[in-house]
Amino acid sequence: MKRKAVDSEESSNSKRQREQVPDYCNVQPRQDDKGATLWPASPKAIEEAQTFLREWYAMNLHLTSILEKLTKLTDAASATSQQKTLIVPDKDADGLDAGVIIHRTLTALGATASAIDVHLVGKGNSIHDEDERKAMMKKNPKYIIVVDQGSRPAPAVVDDPGVESLIIDHHLSDEFPKDALWEPPFPDMKEVFKIHTKKNINDAVSLLNAPRRTAKFDVLTAWQALLAANSPKDILTNRRLLSARAEINEEVERQTHTAPKFSKDGKIAVFRINSAAQVHPVIATRWAGHLKSPKLEIVLVANFGYLPDRVNFSCRIARCARNRDPPVNIISSLKAVADLDTTDLVQRLGEGFARGHKEASGGSVPVTEFEELMALIKVGEKPDPPPEGEKKSVKKTAEKSPQKNKLDAYFAKKP
Repeated sequence: MKRKAVDSEESSNSKRQREQVPDYCNVQPRQDDKGATLWPASPKAIEEAQTFLREWYAMNLHLTSILEKLTKLTDAASATSQQKTLIVPDKDADGLDAGVIIHRTLTALGATASAIDVHLVGKGNSIHDEDERKAMMKKNPKYIIVVDQGSRPAPAVVDDPGVESLIIDHHLSDEFPKDALWEPPFPDMKEVFKIHTKKNINDAVSLLNAPRRTAKFDVLTAWQALLAANSPKDILTNRRLLSARAEINEEVERQTHTAPKFSKDGKIAVFRINSAAQVHPVIATRWAGHLKSPKLEIVLVANFGYLPDRVNFSCRIARCARNRDPPVNIISSLKAVADLDTTDLVQRLGEGFARGHKEASGGSVPVTEFEELMALIKVGEKPDPPPEGEKKSVKKTAEKSPQKNKLDAYFAKKP
């Protein structure tokens, strides 16, 4: 029997219209006073970065020439005499990607492998922690290039005034290390997607993020995989990355069934988990796409097991709130909550509070301070009843819901 043809327009209109949500990086580029687009940064910032690289190139080119002559004469000179450049990338996919780009750029400019080193920051640490600053100095660098991190008030990257540092970051901040210059960048992936599919890029990002999310915090595996790769397809077949992602997927599934509690005003949904793995950002992203409420703005996942005596938390804008006017700003919202305190909570939360982006923020704070923060938004308290006269009458029906999958069952504890 032939199927009856269905009018395409009728079929199209019958489909559920999906809400249009702006892309994460869909922002308007900055422009100068003549209307010209400033990308990826202002001409002044680009010129300063070029000067930094030219100086590096001139120094190492001169040393390479001398070494070549000495090698011919004595056969004893070594490329290790080049001034060392230390790359300090963040642990996630964009930080490691940027670090590899810089590594290959320096190599193309003539650097040998022995003249380039990498420093990967430890679990839960910042480049501004004293232990990390000392570890960087032990590698005896002449130049330090910090990538995808470092935008916060702090002393110079290292104490040695003879070491020059360049910070390349894209995180929202209005405070920076001593003597640092910063320009907000504008991301653009159009050219990349002409060469590689979005699926391959997204899958590669997921795989590269997996090792540092494990309890082992294996950032080195992702760095080595990227350094050896020539395309996203090389990443997609890496066994160690695939194994790490499988481990994280299993942990996410185990932790994601925690039931949320809401702030008294209904704007923030709070999930509490306990995991040595960095799965709180993944779970926050997942629930931000599912929870719906007219009041809900932010999904917050707090991990009490990632670091001893601290709470590491991630926040995401709920999908249902992404088109709100004015737009939801997580960093501003978190800081506004902390400002409700009349003591010294803001100072005790420290620089690890409300970091990242307006759309994806979080932090790492002591347990006591985190609980004080939750008390300020009155998590778990019932909202106040509406004033008299504003109550709406709701007609109750005895109709049985056909829905079989209940949230109570979903949030049940897994064995």
